[in-house]
Amino acid sequence: MTAHEIDYKIHGEEMQYVEIGLDPQEVVVAEAGSFMMMEDGIQMETIFGDGTQNDSGFFGKILGAGKRILTGESLFMTAFYNTRSGKRNVSFASPYPGKIIPLDLTEYRGKFICQKDAFLCAAKGVSIGIEFSKRLGRGLFGGEGFIMQKLEGDGLAFLHAGGSIGKKVLKSGETLRVDTGCLVGFTQDIDYDIEFVGGIKNTIFGGEGLFFAILKGPGTVYVQSLPFSRLAGRVLASAPQGGGKDKGEGSILGGLGNLLDGDNRF
Repeated sequence: MTAHEIDYKIHGEEMQYVEIGLDPQEVVVAEAGSFMMMEDGIQMETIFGDGTQNDSGFFGKILGAGKRILTGESLFMTAFYNTRSGKRNVSFASPYPGKIIPLDLTEYRGKFICQKDAFLCAAKGVSIGIEFSKRLGRGLFGGEGFIMQKLEGDGLAFLHAGGSIGKKVLKSGETLRVDTGCLVGFTQDIDYDIEFVGGIKNTIFGGEGLFFAILKGPGTVYVQSLPFSRLAGRVLASAPQGGGKDKGEGSILGGLGNLLDGDNRF
């Protein structure tokens, strides 16, 4: 084993957080902004790069940072060390409603591919790198672009996904079609591509996007019911226009209520 053997417990239902138990000198690395709380004895340190390049010199750090820039993430990650003699705990929270997925990378032959914003935290020794798409179609239309994240190593890693989580184990040759935004991640043996929905009515009036992610087994696929882009779109669509009050929402007057509140400008 090269990664630290951390313990964990996931709390909550809709807004979950994961509590990581660290033995003396064990370390967990996390995305900046995911920290929730920690006990006395935990030391926090900002790392330049992906966390696995910390001891490999300046150029190793630059390489790790470059990988994270390509996936749209921050240049920095945060490492949490247990400096005490007994076990201490540190917790990391979900960024929006959904579920936390624990992954033991040894069960997936040391590699798992995921959306670039799905990673939450991992044991030190897990590498957070980039996975280039070799096919033009899925790079242009896949929603995740040419680049996805890959998690490599033999330790525990934690992903976050929106809404409820589905886990599909595909047999050899078995195919699954998924909305591109609902795809969380998959094992390295999955053959992943993009398929056009097809049909004039589906294209113009379907409202479900123009492309599916098509995944062919053998392997394991994780999907989410509430992509953040879909959640953000609904919130923006429901927000009052112009920053004003929306007293008519949910009533039979609708927007007409705003005309009667004495605070309208023409």
